[in-house]
Amino acid sequence: MKRFLCLLLCVMLLPAAALGENVQDSLIIGLVSSRTYEIRPLIPQERDVVSLYNMVYESLVTLDDNGIPQPLLAESWAETGGGNTWTFTLRENITFSDGTPLTAADVAASGNYILTLANADVEDKGFYQNMRYTVSGFEAPDERTVVVKAKRDYYGVLYSMTFPVVHRTQTETPGALGTGPYQIREFTPGSHMWLVANPNWWQTQPQVQEIMAMFYPSNKELITDYEYGRVDTAITRSVAAAQYKSGISSLSIAYSTRQLEVLLFNNEQLEFEDVRVRQAFRYAINKKLIAQNVYMGMTVDADTPVPSDSWLYYDQENAFTYNPEKAMQLLEEAGWTDTDSDNILDKVVDGKKRNLHVRLYVYEDPENDVRFETANMIADMLAQIKVSSKVTAMTYGETLETLEAGSFDMVLCAFQMDVVPDYGFFLRKGNKQNYCRYLSSEMTSLIDTLRTQEEQNDFAYTTGAIQQQFANDVPFICLFYRSGAILTRKMFTTVRSIREFELLRGIEAFGR
Repeated sequence: MKRFLCLLLCVMLLPAAALGENVQDSLIIGLVSSRTYEIRPLIPQERDVVSLYNMVYESLVTLDDNGIPQPLLAESWAETGGGNTWTFTLRENITFSDGTPLTAADVAASGNYILTLANADVEDKGFYQNMRYTVSGFEAPDERTVVVKAKRDYYGVLYSMTFPVVHRTQTETPGALGTGPYQIREFTPGSHMWLVANPNWWQTQPQVQEIMAMFYPSNKELITDYEYGRVDTAITRSVAAAQYKSGISSLSIAYSTRQLEVLLFNNEQLEFEDVRVRQAFRYAINKKLIAQNVYMGMTVDADTPVPSDSWLYYDQENAFTYNPEKAMQLLEEAGWTDTDSDNILDKVVDGKKRNLHVRLYVYEDPENDVRFETANMIADMLAQIKVSSKVTAMTYGETLETLEAGSFDMVLCAFQMDVVPDYGFFLRKGNKQNYCRYLSSEMTSLIDTLRTQEEQNDFAYTTGAIQQQFANDVPFICLFYRSGAILTRKMFTTVRSIREFELLRGIEAFGR
């Protein structure tokens, strides 16, 4: 610890390095953290801290650069019983950081702990709670065999196996042992977490022997300290990071998140019952302009819930592009015209003239201070096609209550997507988070088919069909996925794809 304290002091006193360079044996990173009070990898409280945990704890399965499941702690797996049972065989000679051997009982205990919490009658069901939709339980018939009982006989089960594994006696113990490339030497809530190389790691020892993670209360303080060279690397989703471009002295590395920004339509409202109106709104909204001018380019394209950088992405031949003229044409086909020349479209409904006016509610997210600006920009775009709108900001609680009650026309908000690429939770008829009241027997059939696909190619094919159906029906508008930035003066990874929750991915192999 004395060595790192000296290093920290030197960093505070010296100006930033004149040239960017490869990391050597240590790295100081900064990230926002104010709610992590103890090390609990199975129930993490903050998004960015998960990336630190992933340096300490490993999972049965990992995702490669393409997002495809690959073996990690497991060396192989096999599906039996029509997809209802998955059997994983662990690699040999893996130990925890104290030298204790990893066994199947540790994996089963970790997975069953997550399921117990997820199925409990508690408000906070945990970060990995969605596992309960795919898995019913774990068994360990011997030291190297893990048997997973699946609720759904499909390929998506493998994605659920990316949860961290701790020692079977420490599922509820803060600071549990892990098998990863690093171990936690010291942790002070709100201050720092100090990681050092795990001498018992089962792979080649990392070149980077120490990682000091400094915690900040806000992005403003974090970016200020990066500017003054007090940290080598800053991890942030703030759009303020867009001002930093890669140059000779530093790098700006974009990473993808699972946060999907959406404009929800209430499909039961008269205005949005007609698919032509929903399509018109999609043509009327210039997503690229919003992404560039409001989010400063820190986005990943998404015309459907599948991001454009995913291996499952299906490139639409007739993708929507900004076309207000096409929007006006569709609205006219749907019966909306400006009969009284007041620049607001109208139509006769039940013998009375009805203006095309929509309520646009926006969730003001503390972590997304530009969403309200986006809502106003959308309102201006709708005005160009003679649609009247009123923008109203809401808290999280107000937004959730409004969505569940269905008392809205449009809502601008976001979904935090799960690691399992299954979009039925908000597209399938009757599902709780189908806030749009979207009813499509074709889509429901596709979702049900997806959940029977055990092979990778079949899973991808059906996901492509789901995207095509979404594009046809436009139940809501996917604006884009948010992206974040890793600002760094020291290069620490060569992996092609850096994703949220794995922001230090590749540091363990850098320089080897």
